[in-house]
Amino acid sequence: MNESNREANDLKIAVDAMGGDNAPKVIVEGVMMAAKEFKDMEFILYGKEESIRKYLTDETNITIVHTDEKIASDDDPVRAVRRKKNASMVLAAQAVKDKKADALFSAGNTGALLTAGLLVIGRIKGIDRPGLLVSLPVIGTDNGAFNLMDVGANADTKPENIHQYAVLGSYYAQFVRGVKNPKVGLLNNGTEENKGNDVTKRAYQLLANNADINFIGNVEARELLSGAADVVVTDGFTGNAVLKTIEGTAMSMMKLIKNAVYDNGTKAKLGGLLLKDSFSNMKDVMDYSTHGGAVLFGVKAPVVKTHGSTEKEAVYHTIKQIHEMLDSHVIDDLVHYFEEKESSAE
Repeated sequence: MNESNREANDLKIAVDAMGGDNAPKVIVEGVMMAAKEFKDMEFILYGKEESIRKYLTDETNITIVHTDEKIASDDDPVRAVRRKKNASMVLAAQAVKDKKADALFSAGNTGALLTAGLLVIGRIKGIDRPGLLVSLPVIGTDNGAFNLMDVGANADTKPENIHQYAVLGSYYAQFVRGVKNPKVGLLNNGTEENKGNDVTKRAYQLLANNADINFIGNVEARELLSGAADVVVTDGFTGNAVLKTIEGTAMSMMKLIKNAVYDNGTKAKLGGLLLKDSFSNMKDVMDYSTHGGAVLFGVKAPVVKTHGSTEKEAVYHTIKQIHEMLDSHVIDDLVHYFEEKESSAE
């Protein structure tokens, strides 16, 4: 890449080019898609140069940092990050820590990415446990979405963690998605205040007493896709189960529709042909990858993970999400917020 292009860019993204089932092919293709649209971004691809160059047809705003080492999907996360110092993911995280890049993107080992975010990049001061935040579709709206946090970073969560997720999620919804005064709901097994276990009951009180967030109370899982809240907070175990259930239900629904069309004779097939575009639109609505990846929220820079079996379009959408995060300066605002909270508590 020529130096004139590099100097013109403001935002630098460190990309783990070897992470994911279809790497580096879909990673490189997705990055090239994003590079064509976002002229203010530079992409630093960490990975095996020979493999990356097989798919790199346009090097505009793209550089490669060669390494032969990578973290596999079945590697132990903490051990891998600590021992594989030259792994593509670790080098990308180190670049963010050293201010050589503004954000980290990977489709690789989720546990390792969480570890790299925490151990290499580091937490925002005042954040106890960063969590994973995703954007999911709201059915019946044009590109509507809500944020769910935590979806797997912390299985065992304290009430104070859930309280912090509400603040983090509110900032994301307001400054990245542009939602004014976002409604925050606590995922629970009923809407009444006294529902849930000890953790959710104590979390409810913390949320209700925080004037900085627009807390609307408990929400049930069946209300999520109807847009009951703009931000829904829960522990990582429950959040991950909800996320996987939504994924599985969406795939099962499409399979049921397909079987209903193909297994019920000529009339059904003709009807399916007439409704082909509608079915395609429905599939797009349920595909939450169009809203971006999962954000490790609460660390000092954007760390974003997309699905291991991702395709180039999902890579593009995740980079678009990173661009929105950097453009909004949401991390800087969060650092300022929690610094003020820390100072007032002293």
